[in-house]
Order: sequence, then C-alpha cells, then structure tokens
Amino acid sequence: MKHSAAEILREYGPFPGVDSVAGVSFDGESVWFASGDKLNAFDPETGKALRSIDVAAHAGTAYDGQHLFQIAKDRIQKIDPDTGKVLATIPAPGGGSDSGLTWAEGTLWVGQYRERKIHQIDPETGAILRTIESNRFVTGVTWVDGELWHATWEGDESDLRRVDPQTGKVLEKLDMPAGMGVSGLESDGGDRLFCGSGRDGVVRAVRRPRRGPKAQT
Repeated sequence: MKHSAAEILREYGPFPGVDSVAGVSFDGESVWFASGDKLNAFDPETGKALRSIDVAAHAGTAYDGQHLFQIAKDRIQKIDPDTGKVLATIPAPGGGSDSGLTWAEGTLWVGQYRERKIHQIDPETGAILRTIESNRFVTGVTWVDGELWHATWEGDESDLRRVDPQTGKVLEKLDMPAGMGVSGLESDGGDRLFCGSGRDGVVRAVRRPRRGPKAQT
C-alpha cells in the first residue's frame, strides 16, 4: 500500500452564512457543497461564491451530469440545479446514518459513517446493489479514472483512501494533517480532490497522486 501525507493545494472559504460543510460535488464548472439548509456553489478557480439553493442538505452531495443528488437525513433528493426543485426522493440505505455520496456507473454510491460501509444503490429505487466494507468511519466517496476513493474521519484523524472496489482493500492512503477532518469528497476528474471540512466551514483541494503505467498497487 502506498502511504503519504496529503498535499493540500488550496483552501476555499469561509463562506458567508456557512457554519459547516458536509457533502461536496463538482458539475464540471462549479463545486457544490451542503451546509445544512442550503446547497452552495462556488468557482474553484477564483473561489468566488456563485449561488445557493434552499434545500435540506445534511450529508453527501452528487452530480450525474444533469441533476444534483443530496442526502437529507434518511432520504436522498434528486434536484434540478437550474430551478432548485426537488424532482424525486428515494430512501437512503443507512436510514439517517449516511455520509458521502457520488455518482458512477449509472448508480449512486453512498457512505455509511459508523457502519464503515459504502453501498452502491439504484438511483430510481434506492435498492442496494453492492456493499463494500471499510475498517474506518466512512465520510466522503468519489470515483475518478476507475479509482474508488473514500474519506475517513475518526477522532482527530482523517485520511483519503483509494480502495479496491471489489474487495475494499486499501491500495493507497493520504493522511490529512492532525485535527483536519474530511466530511465530504469529490474529484474534479483530474488531479484535485475537493474535501468538505465539517465545522471548519471550508472546502479544501487535495492533490490526487497520479500513477505511472508501471506503478504497482
């Protein structure tokens, strides 16, 4: 397993009226994050706040290329980002103990915090299709370049982990600085991993290590 310190590229925020940051997503242009009673968007190049949507937003956030998905207590809302309207809801697999959320392979992937699990679910029904076990509390979840990453936060320690999507085996780990937690996670499709920070009220960009063609896992 590769093991190194997380390289923090940038910190965004604090943002006006935002006390905490939960789920994080990226729509190709803007970073979205959940702050309890709103979804907020900012420009990751300038850090400028762009807009917000008044909607319950308690944990993970995801984007499927057209819609936002947002965990609100024990359900997952499908939201039109243009109008802010909630188009549909499905039950969250953890019944309120859910954390991270991302979109991949036409499905949603949901972290279950204290249960140390990641569920792949049907976005139409919420049915669980597959479950991956972790050995740490799971917060954010993201896919990029065929890699499954998830964040952990237990006590004062957080890290970002690349895991085998079949077995859950940890292939790579990036340790966050002591006391710096990760509450949500999303890739920009390139070298940045956007991380929520809980009550720190900011979003941090962490460098995703690139693996060469001969790299060993």
